[in-house]
Amino acid sequence: MHTHDLSAWQHDHQFGAGNASAERSTRLVMWITAAMMVIEIGAGWWFNSMALLADGWHMSSHALAIGLSAFAYAAARRYARDPRFAFGTWKIEVLGGFASALLLLGVAALMVVGSLERLWSPSAIHYPEAISVAVLGLVVNLVSARLLGGTHHDHGHDHRHHHHGHAHGDHHEHGHDLNLRSAYLHVVADAATSVLAIAALLGGWFYGWAWLDPAMGIVGAVLVASWARGLLKETGKVLLDREMDHPVTEEIREGVETTLAASETRVADLHVWRVGRDAYACALTVVTHSLTLTADEVRACFSMHEEIRHSTVEIQRCAE
Repeated sequence: MHTHDLSAWQHDHQFGAGNASAERSTRLVMWITAAMMVIEIGAGWWFNSMALLADGWHMSSHALAIGLSAFAYAAARRYARDPRFAFGTWKIEVLGGFASALLLLGVAALMVVGSLERLWSPSAIHYPEAISVAVLGLVVNLVSARLLGGTHHDHGHDHRHHHHGHAHGDHHEHGHDLNLRSAYLHVVADAATSVLAIAALLGGWFYGWAWLDPAMGIVGAVLVASWARGLLKETGKVLLDREMDHPVTEEIREGVETTLAASETRVADLHVWRVGRDAYACALTVVTHSLTLTADEVRACFSMHEEIRHSTVEIQRCAE
């Protein structure tokens, strides 16, 4: 199991029906978001509404980010069997999610700047028309979230393996598609800011609270920045191979040292990193008093961990 063609596994498991569905949904949502962006910018210009114009340009950044997610899927699929990618192309999707998170932070910063400008220099808003378009935008965002949400939950189901009498609940947390999640977060962020915009417009229309629109813009920006920070943390962890605190790392060490205790074998060096949503590679060096210990015997100590798709074993024998 540990020596088979990893690139073939990447293609067969990472680019099956689930990824095809995610790619189709992401591409569809990209076009829907782009169409709504054009409607909001056109309506903002026609009704002289700065709020709608700002929301339209805000939506353009989301259309770009969702398009980036769709491109990441296409690139990962195209190069899935390219031998130059030692562990497959899955990280292209993670990189897409990371780039989208950076764009989300940029969107949040622009929202703060725009809101502060409207606080200092309020402009007249055609409330009925602006509310109508904002409601339409919310409906579009909810439909888009539903399209991506169904695929998102399909990818995020619990891939737990029961080993040593317990489960790796961590898989539920990290097993989902980070690229799909980034697209989903962009749509949810748009929906949240639409709700805040509608509330602010209603307050301004009925109560004359002109300050409410920019204030809600700042609240929305904080919310978007918070989501982006969480996504940056998750994708950055994968891209930088910061996985040595994953439970499977200690379990590999314990499995080897416990099983081979009779031959006084210990793990001198161990590295574990992620090569797929639920797949890891590891490289380990063992020091042993056994003169006959083989790499396959070491691998057998953690063979129950199906998530270890590739392993490299070095054996150092004690001189005595």
